[in-house]
Amino acid sequence: MQEKILSTGIDIGTSTTQLIFSRLTIENLANSYSVPRISIVDKEVIYRSDIYFTPLKSQHEIDASKVKEIVAEEYKKAGFKPEDLQTGAVIITGETARKDNANEVLSALSEMAGDFVVATAGPDLESVLSAKGAGTDKISKERALNIANIDIGGGTSNIAAFSKGILKGTVCLDIGGRLIKISNGRITYIYKKIKELAERNGITVNEGDYADEGVLRRICALMADQLAQALHLMQPDGFHQAMYTNGGKTFNDDLQISAITYSGGVADCVYNENGSDVFKYGDIGVLLGEAIKNNALLGALKKFQPEETIRATVVGAGTHTTDVSGSTISYSKENLPIKNIPVLKISEAEEISEESIIKTIKEKLPVYYTEQKLDIVAIALVGESYKSFVDIQRLANAIVTGAKEIIDGPHPLIIIIESDVAKVLGNSINLLLNRSKDVICLDSIHTNNGDYIDIGEPLAQGNVVPVVTKTLIFNS
Repeated sequence: MQEKILSTGIDIGTSTTQLIFSRLTIENLANSYSVPRISIVDKEVIYRSDIYFTPLKSQHEIDASKVKEIVAEEYKKAGFKPEDLQTGAVIITGETARKDNANEVLSALSEMAGDFVVATAGPDLESVLSAKGAGTDKISKERALNIANIDIGGGTSNIAAFSKGILKGTVCLDIGGRLIKISNGRITYIYKKIKELAERNGITVNEGDYADEGVLRRICALMADQLAQALHLMQPDGFHQAMYTNGGKTFNDDLQISAITYSGGVADCVYNENGSDVFKYGDIGVLLGEAIKNNALLGALKKFQPEETIRATVVGAGTHTTDVSGSTISYSKENLPIKNIPVLKISEAEEISEESIIKTIKEKLPVYYTEQKLDIVAIALVGESYKSFVDIQRLANAIVTGAKEIIDGPHPLIIIIESDVAKVLGNSINLLLNRSKDVICLDSIHTNNGDYIDIGEPLAQGNVVPVVTKTLIFNS
């Protein structure tokens, strides 16, 4: 039997703000005599909003009330109310995530977001969502290719690389169409890194200067070269590492890309003819798109047309943020839904013994104190080495011993395990505690340190719960 849930994606980006509504279909794919295997089998976008310029009060502050007005108006046009939604995401992306009042914007939207719509940000997540919204992962799988999607927005370029459908890594660079702004023929804003990139290559450019198309084309060519360097298509120059957002990570040296897709607002300028007015958007977006199109190294890659360009991130947010747990799970229904649960991840190396698990939990729990009290936290493991009933009993003992502070506190004991043993593990923990503590034990969910999760109300006759894995860490 199929079950349909309604999801939304709201993307507040450097240049644009937009939202979608989508319908996700979940179904039990197992036969009548097997353990239920619930999966999301269909994702359909049923409403796309207009695309708005993200309202700003200044270079450093988003206009939260105007963003809320935009979202409220689009809900009305779509014919939905917040209480109609079961899942989704609010994504503050690119340079907008670095604005002084990003958290205030999320607070302003909270009442519009329904009971289980989450607030997320972070360049790694944005890279994956935009690539999935563009369909790059599917192209990679269907054609057995090593392919990258570059999502070029107003403030950042988020890159996700796939090999035969498997994610190989993500990076984010401070390259975007609104990092130089133009009004009345003059440059009104230059992002500091772009100014330094130009100066290091002998180009002097300042706010207030005449917007010389030739000079700006040279700068955009340098920006395109930085993208080529990120994909290991050319040797990195001395400034390349500084171009990564927050000095972030680069791709592994063994990355070999043979094909490419582009998404984001600038992607339209890569794929389409742009006309004679190169400053029609009040920035260098058109010139950057043309520079990327004309870059010989990027041009040597096989180029595919994505399913989405400017809407890729918001489509990804509305259709790819939600996962469903495995069917062999254990939970206390009265505790659900729960939002914004930080993850205490025990690495595979730390799972080497029960003593190591106990020690790791006890050492990491103080990180999750708020005002000298332990807040809610989920303990996450891989659990691959705990397969037999005896092994799971030993794991249950280790968790109960290490998590004594959680057990003695007011919050439920939440365990997230990747291997398919949650029901047995949850029952073992319940027996050890004489069912005196609410225990939620979910499997088939992948998490990392720094993640947060939302756990929704049970679906599919209670066989699974929807889980959103996210990060609430804003770029600084």
